[in-house]
Amino acid sequence: MITVVGIRFKKTGKIYYFDPADLSIEIGDHAIVETARGIEYGVVVTGPKQITDEEVVSPLKPVIRIATEEDDQKAEANKDKEKKAFQVCLEKIAKHDLKMKLVDVEYTFDGNKILFYFTADGRVDFRELVKDLASVYKTRIELRQIGVRDETKALGGYGICGREFCCHSFQSDFVPVSIRMAKDQNLSLNPTKISGSCGRLMCCIKYEEDAYLDLSKKLPRVGDEATTEDGFHCVVDSINILKQRIRVIVDLSDDEREAREYGPGDLKFSRKKKKNNNNQEQEVSAEELKALKELEKE
Repeated sequence: MITVVGIRFKKTGKIYYFDPADLSIEIGDHAIVETARGIEYGVVVTGPKQITDEEVVSPLKPVIRIATEEDDQKAEANKDKEKKAFQVCLEKIAKHDLKMKLVDVEYTFDGNKILFYFTADGRVDFRELVKDLASVYKTRIELRQIGVRDETKALGGYGICGREFCCHSFQSDFVPVSIRMAKDQNLSLNPTKISGSCGRLMCCIKYEEDAYLDLSKKLPRVGDEATTEDGFHCVVDSINILKQRIRVIVDLSDDEREAREYGPGDLKFSRKKKKNNNNQEQEVSAEELKALKELEKE
């Protein structure tokens, strides 16, 4: 077992482990550490804890020091520099007439490198832009093309739920979200209703998937045949997974039918409809299906 502390360099960035050495480190402290990018300033989000050797990415580097007041001031100064560099880069992009959207600028703590993050529909020849920026800042310049989900994570905003974007408020890593998950939850397959502001499937679909799968274990499928407590034949018409209620159409007589609701244990199922994975695909148009497939792409 190894003692580590978890440090994050961005608000919702990935957590990296470091050796606390002999320092008294607590959650919320700012610390100075060495990374592959150089000396960095981060915040401690996981206090000292024991983990197995397999969970550590070697070599485990030690925390250099707990951030001083001077380090804090330097970090704030870097933020001001990033705002100015953002404006300068926008001017240079316009000058070279490049088809790209600048999203964020980041200074390394030691000032040895400036990273410019952007989005674009395709490849962009930014060699002249890099030369211009290097001549202004006299330091290493790196331009990184990112995806639409990364852009949304960086910019932030509010979703249709009224809450701040998950990716911007607490989500460290993106998780794969598929159309299959939307089907499991009986969500509308209308692309405009299940996609987030980034244009990809909403992350919350993934969060709720396990709960829906667990709740669905005791439930039948639409079309399954059953017998009610009082002996009437019925067919499953719809299912409310969260409420655990089953709506059935009951055959009272040859020409009389009635809709009723039951719990999973109130019906005796005699025959189940064969599962067809393509049912819901057939309920949407070819254009909508194509749009749904696009939502799954990173």
